[in-house]
Amino acid sequence: MSKSKKLAVPSGTSKLDHVEALLRRPEGASLDEMMNATSWQRHSVRGALAGALKKRGHTIASEKVDGLRRYRIASDQ
Repeated sequence: MSKSKKLAVPSGTSKLDHVEALLRRPEGASLDEMMNATSWQRHSVRGALAGALKKRGHTIASEKVDGLRRYRIASDQ
């Protein structure tokens, strides 16, 4: 992630909060963007999408854009 693009997440928040902020952007986020923001491995990011964010009440949507899979929060319960 470039230095010019800061996440709208206050300092002192968890890595999961950073992932959630990325997913709330209109364009969503790729796995690589989430990995760079958290220093997590690919399987850990996928686990957070399928587990922790679901527990927070989010539905995660994914779609391929220009050959790259992007994820975003589709709805909150």
